[in-house]
Amino acid sequence: MTKFYLTTAIDYANGAPHIGHAYEKIQTDVLARHFRQRYDDVYFLTGTDEHGIKIQKTAASMGITPKELCDINANKFKECWAGLDISYDKFIRTTDDYHEAIVQKIFKKLQDKGDIYKHSYTGLYCSGCESFLNPRDLTEDGLCPDHLKKPEEVKEENYFFKLSKYKDRLIEHIKNNPEFIMPEFRANEVLNQLEHIEDISVSRSKDSVSWGIPVLGDDSQIIYVWIDALSNYITALGYDPENPDEAYKKYWPANAHVIGKDILKFHAIYWPAFLMALDLPLPKTILAHGWITIDQTKMSKSIGNVIAPKDVMDSFNLETPDAFRYFMMVTAPTGRDGNYSDLDFKERVNADLANNIGNLLNRTLNMQVKYFDGEIKPEFITSPDNEIAKEALKTVELVKAHFDKYEIAEAAQEIVNFANTVNKYVNDTAPWGLAKEEKMTECAHVLYNVLESMRFIATMLAPYTPNISQDIYEQLNRSEKATDMKLDDLKWGEIPAGKITEKEKIKPVFLRLDSEIAGASKKG
Repeated sequence: MTKFYLTTAIDYANGAPHIGHAYEKIQTDVLARHFRQRYDDVYFLTGTDEHGIKIQKTAASMGITPKELCDINANKFKECWAGLDISYDKFIRTTDDYHEAIVQKIFKKLQDKGDIYKHSYTGLYCSGCESFLNPRDLTEDGLCPDHLKKPEEVKEENYFFKLSKYKDRLIEHIKNNPEFIMPEFRANEVLNQLEHIEDISVSRSKDSVSWGIPVLGDDSQIIYVWIDALSNYITALGYDPENPDEAYKKYWPANAHVIGKDILKFHAIYWPAFLMALDLPLPKTILAHGWITIDQTKMSKSIGNVIAPKDVMDSFNLETPDAFRYFMMVTAPTGRDGNYSDLDFKERVNADLANNIGNLLNRTLNMQVKYFDGEIKPEFITSPDNEIAKEALKTVELVKAHFDKYEIAEAAQEIVNFANTVNKYVNDTAPWGLAKEEKMTECAHVLYNVLESMRFIATMLAPYTPNISQDIYEQLNRSEKATDMKLDDLKWGEIPAGKITEKEKIKPVFLRLDSEIAGASKKG
C-alpha cells in the first residue's frame, strides 16, 4: 500500500466542540499516527460544515452574519484539535471558495447526466438532521428519533437526486464488500434502510434557506447540505469534474471515512450513490463509531452535561492531552458506545499509564542506576531469541492486525497485556534478588529485557500518547522521535551499550491522578 487517506466527518459550525466531537477526531488521529508508522504517505482530513438553516438562524439570533458565526466556531474547533494534538494534514471549511465552486460543478454534472430533476414535494423536515424524514422513521409521538423534536411540514419545489436508481448497485456493493461498512453489524441497518429508499431532495428554496451554495442557473435554489458537505472528501483533494488535481488522483478513493453512527445513512447510501453517479470509485471503508455518554447519560444541552475536552484537561491539570486521548480510545470497542466519568477516567489511566507502564520504566531505570551506575555493557545486550523479545515482536504483529480492522481499543489492550507480562517477568525473576546473590550478569539481562520492552511499548503506544511515549524515549536516552519510528523497523537489541541514564534524570513519565505526587505537582 503506497498511500492511506483518512477523513473525519466535518463538524457542524453551529457551536463549540464537545467530547463527542473529540472522540471521533482522536480516533482518526490515532489511526493516522499508527498508519504513519507503517506507510510513507498518510493524508488526514478534517474540517467544518458551514451551511444550512441552523447556522442561518443562530447567526440571526446573535445579530451577526452566518459567515462570522462560522469563523468564530471554526477557530474553536481548530484550537480544540491543537490542544488534543490532532495531527490533521488539512482542515477544510465548506465556505472555502474552491469548495463552493466545485460543489456547483458537481451539481451541474449530475443535472446534465439526468440524475437530478426538479419536483414539487411535501415532506417532514428536521432542521436538526438537516434532512427530510419518512413518517415510518419517527417515534410513536411523531418526533425525530435523534433530536426528539417534531419535524416541520415543508412544501417546496426542489431538485431531487435519483437515489432509487442506484439502490440495487448499492445493495450489491455492500453485500460483496464486507469491509465497506464497519463494524460489520452496521451493514444490516443500512441494507434495511435501502429496502425503503426513495429519491432525495438535494436543494432547498432560497426563501426557506438562504445560507448555502446557489444552484448554477437557478437563483431560486440553494444546494442542499448533503451534496455540499459530503463532497468535501474529494474537493479537499482538488477534485474537479473537468480537471482533477494530482492530489485527488493520488489519494482517492479514501481508505476510511470515520463518522458517527447517526450519520451512517448519509455516508453509506447517499455518498456512494453520488459517487456512482459521478463515475468515481467508492471509499474502501465507512467506519461508524458509537456515541460517548456522560455518566451513562446521553449528552444534552437541556440536561447540562455537555463536556468540552478542555474541561477535563483543566479539571485534572493535565499538561498534555495523552491521558484523555488514551482513555477515550479504550472506553469502548470499535463501533460501540463509550462512557466518560471522572472516576472511570482516573481509575483507567492510573492503572494503565501510571501503575503499569510508568512504574515499570521508573523502577527498572532506578535498578539500572543502583546496580550498574546507569551503564549498559555490551555483554548485557540480550538475544532476540529470549521469551520476552519474542513476546514483544508478537505484540507488534497483534497490534498491526487489530489496526487493520480498526480495532483501536483492542490494540491498546494488547500493549497493556504485554506490559503486564513484562511486569510479571520482573516480579518472577526478581532482579533485586539476583543482585543480592551477586548474579550480576543475569540481573543485567533482566533489566535490559525490560528496557527494550519499554522501547517497544512506547513505540506502539505513540499513536495514543505521543507525549508520554516521547518521554519514555528520552528516559531511555533515545534521540529519535517515538512517533517517527516505523513498526517494521523495530528490532530487538537496539538500545546500545553505554550510559543510559543517571539518578537525577529519572522521573515519572505519568503522574497518578489525584495522588500525593500529582497534587504536589499541581500546587507547584
